Formats: sequence, C-alpha cells, structure tokens
Amino acid sequence: QVQLVESGGGLVQPGGSLRLSCASSGNIFSFNAMGWYRQAPGKERELVAVVDRGGRLNYADSVKGRFTISKDNAKNTMYLEMNNLKPEDTAVYYCNAIGALRVYWGQGTQVTVSS
Repeated sequence: QVQLVESGGGLVQPGGSLRLSCASSGNIFSFNAMGWYRQAPGKERELVAVVDRGGRLNYADSVKGRFTISKDNAKNTMYLEMNNLKPEDTAVYYCNAIGALRVYWGQGTQVTVSS
C-alpha cells in the first residue's frame, strides 16, 4: 500500500512563495503520472499541475508561469514550487499518483495566502 505525505503548506503573504513536497512510500518511477490538485472552500477539487512518467508537464492556466512541478525519483518525492502567490491560491493542496491498478491521494496540506 503506497502512502503519499504532503508537507510545506502554511500561511504566506500575497506575492510570496512556498514549496510543497509529496513523499511517497513507494517507487515514484512506477507511477504513470503524478500531480497536484487543490480544493478551496465551497469549490470542487481542481488540477493544478501534472507530470507524467516521460516528464511531460501540464499546468492549469491559472498557475502557468508561477508554479513549477518537479520530481526527484531518487528521493521518491514530488515538489510544487509556488511563486507570486495570490489570495485565490488559498486551498488544501493534494498530492496524486496514478499507479498501474489504482490512484493514490495524500491527506492534503493547507496553503493560505493572506496579508
């Protein structure tokens, strides 16, 4: 049973930066894709960024140019570098991994952007 654990969330002022991490208990190279999703209060969960096994990247239009997804296979960890944060980025951020037989989710980490 693979477990995903997010960390790095917190409170930041508008224009600030945060780096989220997603540590996997399994070999992330085996995943077909990994990604970050977020869910704001009263809204549906939405895709933020995804990276597939071949390294192809995809971002939500709202975060393009500000967020960067990456992964370190040796550390079994995925990252989300978030710059120029805006109040509308406030949400619980979830790590996601697509395995051969199932999809895995982390427990989420809160990101709050406020002055």
